[in-house]
Amino acid sequence: MPEPTKKEENEVLAPAPAPPPEEPNKEKEAGTAPVKEPNKEKEAGTAPAKEPNKQKEAGTAPAKEPNKEKEAGTSPGKDEEDASPPGGLPPEWSIGESPVGEEQDKQNANSQLSILFVEKPQGGTVKVGENITFIAKVKAEDLLRKPTVKWFKGKWMDLASKAGKHLQLKETFERHSRVYTFEMQIIKAKENYAGNYRCEVTYKDKFDSCSFDLEVLESTGTTPNIDIRSAFKRSGEGQDDAGELDFSGLLKRREVKPQEEQPEVDVWELLKNAKPSEYEKIAFQYGITDLRGMLRRLKRMRRVEKKSAAFARILDPAYQVDKGGRVRFVVELADPKLEVKWYKNGQEIRPSTKYIFEHKGCERIMFINNCVLTDDSEYYVTAGDEKCSTELFVREPPVMVTKQLEDTKAYCGERVELECEVSEDDANVKWFKNGEEIIPGPKSRYHIRVEGKKHILIIDGATKADSAEYSVMTTGGQSSAKLSVDLKPLKILTPLTDQTVNLGKEICLKCEVSENITGKWTKNGLPVQETDHVKIVHKGRIHKLVIANALVEDEGDYVFTPDDYSVTLPAKVHVVDPPKINLDGLDADNTVTVIAGNKLRLEIPISGEPPPKALWSRADKAIMEGSGRIRSENYPDSTTLVIDIAEKDDSGVYHINLKNEAGEAHASIKIKVVDIPDPPVAPNVTDVGDDWCIMTWDPPLYDGGSPILGYFIERKKKQSSRWMRLNFDLCKETIFEPKKMIEGVAYEVRIFAVNAVGISKPSMPSKPFVPLAVTSPPTLLTVDSVTDTTVTMKWRPPDQIGAAGLDGYVLEYCFEGTDDWIPANTELIEKTKFTITGLPTDSRIYVRVKAVNAAGASEPKYYSQPILVKEIIEAPKIRIPRHLKQTYIRRVGEAINLVIPFQGKPRPELIWTKDGAPIDKNQINIRNSETDTIVFIRKAERSHSGKYDLQVKVEKFVETASIDIRVIDRPGPPQLVKIEDVWGENVALSWTPPRDDGNTAITGYTIQKADKKSMEWFTVIEHYHRTSATITELVIGNEYYFRVFAENMCGLSEDATMTKESAVIAKDGKIYKNPVYEDFDFTEAPMFTQPLVNTYAVAGYNATLNCSVRGNPKPKITWMKNKVVIKDDPRYRMFSNQGVCTLEIRKPSPYDGGTYCCKAVNDLGTVEIECKLEVKVIYQGVNSPGQPVFLEGQQQL
Repeated sequence: MPEPTKKEENEVLAPAPAPPPEEPNKEKEAGTAPVKEPNKEKEAGTAPAKEPNKQKEAGTAPAKEPNKEKEAGTSPGKDEEDASPPGGLPPEWSIGESPVGEEQDKQNANSQLSILFVEKPQGGTVKVGENITFIAKVKAEDLLRKPTVKWFKGKWMDLASKAGKHLQLKETFERHSRVYTFEMQIIKAKENYAGNYRCEVTYKDKFDSCSFDLEVLESTGTTPNIDIRSAFKRSGEGQDDAGELDFSGLLKRREVKPQEEQPEVDVWELLKNAKPSEYEKIAFQYGITDLRGMLRRLKRMRRVEKKSAAFARILDPAYQVDKGGRVRFVVELADPKLEVKWYKNGQEIRPSTKYIFEHKGCERIMFINNCVLTDDSEYYVTAGDEKCSTELFVREPPVMVTKQLEDTKAYCGERVELECEVSEDDANVKWFKNGEEIIPGPKSRYHIRVEGKKHILIIDGATKADSAEYSVMTTGGQSSAKLSVDLKPLKILTPLTDQTVNLGKEICLKCEVSENITGKWTKNGLPVQETDHVKIVHKGRIHKLVIANALVEDEGDYVFTPDDYSVTLPAKVHVVDPPKINLDGLDADNTVTVIAGNKLRLEIPISGEPPPKALWSRADKAIMEGSGRIRSENYPDSTTLVIDIAEKDDSGVYHINLKNEAGEAHASIKIKVVDIPDPPVAPNVTDVGDDWCIMTWDPPLYDGGSPILGYFIERKKKQSSRWMRLNFDLCKETIFEPKKMIEGVAYEVRIFAVNAVGISKPSMPSKPFVPLAVTSPPTLLTVDSVTDTTVTMKWRPPDQIGAAGLDGYVLEYCFEGTDDWIPANTELIEKTKFTITGLPTDSRIYVRVKAVNAAGASEPKYYSQPILVKEIIEAPKIRIPRHLKQTYIRRVGEAINLVIPFQGKPRPELIWTKDGAPIDKNQINIRNSETDTIVFIRKAERSHSGKYDLQVKVEKFVETASIDIRVIDRPGPPQLVKIEDVWGENVALSWTPPRDDGNTAITGYTIQKADKKSMEWFTVIEHYHRTSATITELVIGNEYYFRVFAENMCGLSEDATMTKESAVIAKDGKIYKNPVYEDFDFTEAPMFTQPLVNTYAVAGYNATLNCSVRGNPKPKITWMKNKVVIKDDPRYRMFSNQGVCTLEIRKPSPYDGGTYCCKAVNDLGTVEIECKLEVKVIYQGVNSPGQPVFLEGQQQL
């Protein structure tokens, strides 16, 4: 609820007449008051001429309204409780106190400094019905965002809520000058728009405002019948006055009826003299809706005047003067030396012919001459730091209607005059039609003529729409009358006739009526506008519509309708034209190309009147309209062939036939459906190399209707799903050579065909293929043996096998003097040795061998010279394995299995003996073959120990060899254990070695003790090498027995030998003297306790060489390869821990093979040990050198 203005607070000074009872539209008009109603309308914002002045009062001090709210209070309940009858007014109520405080002065100062405005809006004058624009500019250099601007009318009316047809608010920003421009445009100004306006701009803590006046000329009258209660009538946004600048109920649509005279009632006096409990009853009786606002004003009016140090007598709370009159403001100063300044709405008043100042002693007087409505405002005077304020109300005397309007009847087209008389000359009179105000203008049919007190409303060329109730309203009365306008009878002399016209000919529609009246032409229900093409002629009673050049669009139903009559004159115009087909948008041969799968919508423009019927066909088969995949769609100006999803079978010639009543037309269109090619057939890989292959393919069966431009080739590993493009430029041929493949990896390839439409789907992948290379030739082809009919050859695998691996070998031979190589084997040889059989004796042959893998056969390896097929005597030779060259030791019960290879041709004779005697074959098994002999004993016994001799004999050649076999067992117990001496806590023992050492050396003894009382044995010493020992730390007072076990490499003896007598540890023993020992020399030259051994390593897997060394001082370890010291090489890592020396070779290659040496050096000497390392390369199951190695997951075929 907006705050009531100061003028409203002090309105009680002037009595107000009571409104007439039972008044129609009372809620809108809010009653009439002959004396006070102009001012009352102004207060409430409902008087068209006075409201802006009233609203102007609130426009200069934004801080004033909060002060008023503080003074008046915001709680309606409190207002009602504080209100009391006149006899008991509270002392704090003051009738003439000004609500303006120090904040108001600061705000006025801010407005004058213009801290934000670059250009302020200036006051202006405008005539009724014209437009005016107010402009405010704000500099944006120091502003981070757009400032907030508000426009107000009077004190509190925010114009942003009133923007509409009469008010527009605009804002713009100039980037170069960085200036915000804010505009308020008033459109078609009315008299009630006059008054004071205010523009406020805020930005964070900055504030600036500016007030300006608007004066509207050529209207001095006000609408009557408005009293103080209208100031408190509410106007919602959804009512008819939304978008207006005031709350006037007079501008709303309402019925205006004569008003009856009612006695005047001053509502303020009623409220002041009434009890608080009667406030709501009075408000309901007199139509007061804003009771809270009136009570706040009533509360301020009752305040007791505060004493002032500067003023002996202050201004009266309010002054009232008639328009054109003179008013006198008087204050009396307590100190005549004080300087006095007068202000109007915060603006200082300067002396002029209008404002006259006088000084009479302590009195300070200001006269305002010739008061006008804009002088209706708030005034205050300052003296020193104090000030007092008042309100000035300017009113106009009411104007009465002396001669009433009379009801009138007229015919259409006649001139009508409505006349009335008022009580004053040139008074402001408003005319209304059905409650709406009539605003005359240059283009209006309504004219108002004023002749002194006589006012005449003139209507030129009356129409039936002018029939209404017309009323006139003054400030003191109103009058109304009814006007009835009828039509004259109309006759049709010449009606319109239907016409059929050829295209391009003239169309002329003509009719004649009995009256010279205007009319409207319509075509198919739409108005016909006159253009260069269409001419509308009206001469007297004849009406014509002429179209010089008839078009198809001109066809239709034309109707002429005389204005103001319900009679219509219809006519039909029919324009005909032969059908035509427009194929200008197609190629010269009328071919349309569409990509398969796309939707074809071929729209062919056609013409003809009436619209021709189109029929599409293909191969004498009509294409019907409907929802099929291929269908036609016909429109008045076009026909369309639609193929939803084009297929290659849709290619062909399509025919169009047009036909209407004016003729026929025919055309043919060729539709070509193109598509991506079909995928080619899976390619064939015709040749394969180590990292390349040759592939070929055939063109696709269907090229998609467009020539094949080339091919794209892709490949992938068989176990992968990622295809890789091999060519980025199209391959024009049907052969391609992929390169840079990994040997031994299975690949697949596929093809894409490309034409102008796109790329085909991929072909099926080719059969998997592996890029492979043949191996190098086998090596070291030698003759193993020769007989009279056979030759046995052996060889080594190729040096380079490759990823394809090695499938086997092919051995071929040819006889000397011929070039015919004969395969010696029908199937591939997996071993590196083969015997050629069926050869003639004494013949000479050449031999060669090839390695075969998936890539084919390698280059052959030839034996350098011819081989004579004749058996040769070869002297026998026994190859004793290394571990049999020294004594072969086995435990009793273990198996003995000795394999001794030998050579000799023809097959030699073998003889085994043991210790010079033949071997008992019942105990020892002997098995012989052509190349070795095997000695096998299932369970060895000590009787099997001895020297075994082997004799190999070929004719006169003899070869012998010996093998020592020792079968060992656990030893027997020592022979005798004696107690040599007992002293203190010690016992000296001695014993003799066992008779049976188990056929191997005694490695130590184990000594145990047992207390005589418990006879539980406890081990005292283990692995003792001597035959005497001293047992210490025995318990004094106990008696002990001792026993000794013998030990060899098979373990402890089964039994132990115990002392016959016991040893008693006496409590008072003899004094033991510690023997004197010489210091032992622990220094020792380096010595390897575990040697290096020859090792095979697999390429790519870490390998280690290990040995152990001892020596004191600790020897320095140095590793060498091929006599070169290994130092600072990242491929090698050397460790030494507790005498164990390790050399780690990271991922060795064949080049890392060789002789490795470990050298240990200290002050006492140097020692070296060597071994050989051979690195094998594994190629899919074959390692080199050696036999095939099957990796994890492989199987031997």
